[in-house]
Amino acid sequence: MTDVRTGDPGQWQRKRVFIRTYGCQMNVYDSDRMADVLRPLGYALSDSPEQADLVVLNTCHIREKASEKVYSELGRLRDAKLERRREGSDLTIAVAGCVAQAEGAEIIRRQPAVDIVVGPQAYHRLPELLAQVARKAAERQAGGRRQPGAGVLDTEFPAESKFDHLPAPGGVRAGSAFLSIQEGCDKFCTFCVVPYTRGAEYSRPAASVLQEARALVAAGAVEITLLGQNVNAYHGEAADGATWSLARLIREMAEVDGLLRIRYMTSHPRDMDDELIEAHGTVPQLMPYLHLPVQSGSDRILEAMNRGHGRDHFRCLVDRLREVRPDLALSSDFIVGFPGESDGDFDDTMRLIDEVGLAAAFSFKYSRRPGTPGAALPDQLPEAVKMARLAALQALIGRQQREFNVSKVGATVPVLFAEPGRKPGQVLGKSPWLQSVYVEGGAAMIGKIADVRLVAAHALSLAGEIPPSLEAAA
Repeated sequence: MTDVRTGDPGQWQRKRVFIRTYGCQMNVYDSDRMADVLRPLGYALSDSPEQADLVVLNTCHIREKASEKVYSELGRLRDAKLERRREGSDLTIAVAGCVAQAEGAEIIRRQPAVDIVVGPQAYHRLPELLAQVARKAAERQAGGRRQPGAGVLDTEFPAESKFDHLPAPGGVRAGSAFLSIQEGCDKFCTFCVVPYTRGAEYSRPAASVLQEARALVAAGAVEITLLGQNVNAYHGEAADGATWSLARLIREMAEVDGLLRIRYMTSHPRDMDDELIEAHGTVPQLMPYLHLPVQSGSDRILEAMNRGHGRDHFRCLVDRLREVRPDLALSSDFIVGFPGESDGDFDDTMRLIDEVGLAAAFSFKYSRRPGTPGAALPDQLPEAVKMARLAALQALIGRQQREFNVSKVGATVPVLFAEPGRKPGQVLGKSPWLQSVYVEGGAAMIGKIADVRLVAAHALSLAGEIPPSLEAAA
């Protein structure tokens, strides 16, 4: 969970908004764009809900109990809203994102303090929704009613893309930026709610993506991460009517002057085509890190998940990618305890991890998501079994991650510095392989790339030193 804190705090504005972001990088991007939408209305970003006139919870519906976390936060915001009203002011509360899409009317029923519920495809209409809230409040005040009115709900999938209505992006974080190019999913994995909360696959036109990329570079970005639920399913229309693949888009972005690093996530093995594999070996700006979720190493479980590929297909992809880019760092996703997963199925997953070797991974216990086919499957596993398997899998991945970090000790690598380190006088950045690297240095290094000699490895980070010959320049 991250809080969005961007914008220009030095510029006084009449109203303030606090945006709390749950979940994935897509939600981080959406939160940034909501801030862009609200900025022309006079909203500057606040560091805390206590200082805000508007609080937006940008929610994620992927994991179990995600909804209850939202309702718990809404309870605290309701109390803050009541206190504001006793003091003669008010607090506007909005719920956005995938929980909003999945449970829109239920949110308003369970928590009447909520003013706005808006889905991930409709947040560009926030100005209109805020105007509706203001009109309702004026009508209640004129009628002498103090009770909250029914919240405003917008969870429709619009006929036009929201990207056609968004303003230019507002800011860049420490030289790095996200750029959403693809949304939705047509894969319908049996464990996943994304097709229901984000809709069908949609690719932004290539010209729109390139225009935003150039704007981000002009604003200081040297690294752009292309985002999508299935980003490598990208098929964007070009100006000449042709259809560009993700590989073609990456090659064109590599021509943007000043863009030094390109990443993309999240990808799907079914959409990893020959052209994209080749790009990993021929586009220098494309970083040697790939997040390629496989979810399981068992063909039987992969079929039950409706993944549309087997373990051998995944292994073949990894081999081909490492053939064109030998230093590629691989990350993946795993779900343990899917309904019917046997000890043998889990052993197949552990063997796959051993065979491919990972630099990082996200791993989860299977959780039943209402409305998905997996929730109705028989043979749901006991929680204790899922916990034990998750612990074993994470221990294996942890060992591989540390081994990968150790393998880089002694190398000198370019690091993009992003933020202050945990200790005074430290700065923290990312290597080409997305490893966290800390060195001694000042805030002036943030947003810049410097060569760093890696001197020590830890489980989740590396220590580095800037070589004396480069220290003055850095």
